Amino acid sequence: MTVELLIDGAELVATLDADDREIAGGWVAISDGLVTTVGGPADERPTAAKVLRAEGCLVTPGLVNTHHHIYQNLTRSHRPALNASLFRWLTTLYPIWAGLDEEAAYVSAWIGLSELALGGCTTTTDHLYVHPRHGGDLITAEITAAKELGMRFHPTRGSMSLSVKDGGLPPDSVVQDDDEILADSERLVARHHDPSWGAMVRIALAPCSPFSVSSDLMRRTAELAERLDVRLHTHLAEDPDEDRFAAKAFGQRTIEHFEDVGWLSDRSWVAHCIYPNKAEVSRLGAAGVGVAHCPSSNMLIGGGGMAPVTELRAAGSPVGLGCDGSASTDHASLWLEARTALLLGHLREGPAGMTARDVLELATRGSAACLGRTGELGTLAVGAAGDLVCWPLTGIAFAGALTDPVEAWLRCGPVAARHTVVAGRPVVEDGVLACPGLEDMLRRHRTIAARLQGLG
Repeated sequence: MTVELLIDGAELVATLDADDREIAGGWVAISDGLVTTVGGPADERPTAAKVLRAEGCLVTPGLVNTHHHIYQNLTRSHRPALNASLFRWLTTLYPIWAGLDEEAAYVSAWIGLSELALGGCTTTTDHLYVHPRHGGDLITAEITAAKELGMRFHPTRGSMSLSVKDGGLPPDSVVQDDDEILADSERLVARHHDPSWGAMVRIALAPCSPFSVSSDLMRRTAELAERLDVRLHTHLAEDPDEDRFAAKAFGQRTIEHFEDVGWLSDRSWVAHCIYPNKAEVSRLGAAGVGVAHCPSSNMLIGGGGMAPVTELRAAGSPVGLGCDGSASTDHASLWLEARTALLLGHLREGPAGMTARDVLELATRGSAACLGRTGELGTLAVGAAGDLVCWPLTGIAFAGALTDPVEAWLRCGPVAARHTVVAGRPVVEDGVLACPGLEDMLRRHRTIAARLQGLG
């Protein structure tokens, strides 16, 4: 039998399967978008229509990004918003983002997804919660870019319904009423959501945060997600200001409000979750609420706290990795997020507080669990999605790293993907995007970014 793709010659294949096998000299075969065989040097290799060489590489499942705002790469490192608290950062940028349209959403997604692929990401979510009046169908524009590039995509239909006049943060121009939000959410699920195994596009519903939507919208969104059988996503416990806002607006802590509006379930995954107390960690874990750990963004605009990653995992919460929006983190490399998670784990808990294998598990199986795709993504096992990355552990940066390729992957570097494979198709091959047109897209992106920032 001839397989469609064979990845051969790896220094090590870290499978992240049920037995956590690590196979020196391993190989992976993929057909029809799924893994068909994983073997070692003594196992007979199948014939293959295409072979990707992986000498000197650590091969891992593709990394899964659980939180992003891709459109924000149009305002990277925007000087007026730098070194600000979360609330001031948002109020500075909301008026700029009010200029988003379909072209901006498509081009920013094309660039952002390409950046993720080059950094070893094979599946990403996106939380697009700014929907300006007359901006068009921004989510469909993003999905178009993902399909062109061949990326597996979990966009979320974000929303804001409370403007400044209602006691929220955003201006009127980027908020919508509850009925409009819910109707469009249902439309997008009907048009794009694929619940099947190996799906390339799934939709989740994602009111932005407790301080930008009504409690009623949170409740009705949870009810709609239950009826449509899709997942829920929002920001939660990201900044100390959030609890102060919740105390004033709702008379309770933000996680108490999250529970009251019907979101405390394993259908939900939340971004950041830096400030839960011990009792809240236990409640989140018992309910199976997933958490997107965003270490770089948490340090840059998260109020100075460190997310209790170890405690959340121990309590039962799936914890994945997220790069967050490009305007807060200013990059979209999951390798860099993984390394930062490793360092932050050591800072918080000491030398044994976090290992590279722990972080690799966050970025693969943990992230897959947040998206409701356990066993399907984030693992190299027969029947799982054929998504993987070949990481070159060669050159000056890895000289002398001879005994543990997984630890070397994060302790050394920096490193980008040699090959990124999604559903058995190379999206990055030999360090280059497979899809043509990058330079033209960069020119278009610069023009749009200059317009939005008032520089064009």
